Amino acid sequence: MTSALPLDPVFQLVLEAPTRVPGRDLPRILAGLFQELALSDPPRPVEEIEDRIWTLWGSHEDRVAEETLAAAVEAIGSGSLKKARALLDYLVAQYPGWAEAWNKRATLASIEKRDADSLLDIAQTLRLEPRHFGAIAGFGNICLRHGHLNEARAAFQIALSINPHMDDLRDMLENLSPHHLMLH
Repeated sequence: MTSALPLDPVFQLVLEAPTRVPGRDLPRILAGLFQELALSDPPRPVEEIEDRIWTLWGSHEDRVAEETLAAAVEAIGSGSLKKARALLDYLVAQYPGWAEAWNKRATLASIEKRDADSLLDIAQTLRLEPRHFGAIAGFGNICLRHGHLNEARAAFQIALSINPHMDDLRDMLENLSPHHLMLH
């Protein structure tokens, strides 16, 4: 049922990601963090920059929203997927402008192999936060799962252009290179 996947509109958002302007609600400090992250040798540890970005993505002015997201992440981690789904459905309904709520719901849908749902949530994540290298990598992984190698390759390259320090993605990209594929 590959044809049922809404790949094209999401792929378009992935391709446009580097040129799109992030949502106004995102903390301004992110811009500097992304500039730092793009350096091949940033002035501080990459993990520190990445952690700061993920923390800002996961933060919300409403503390209850933030705690609910944390509870959803915990539920995913412990395998309580139904509970996580209820929490994330609530969050995207209550806070439709919060990119990280959409991203976490996309992650859950991907874990549950509901790839069409995951793609729709990735699209919403990228409309709000085009720099979301996690969502872009997630799109690439779904493409890979369905044999769309060119789209996966493009997505991984774009994710790496935003965050060049994702070594696992670099390895996957290496394995997707046409030269490498011919050897197998």
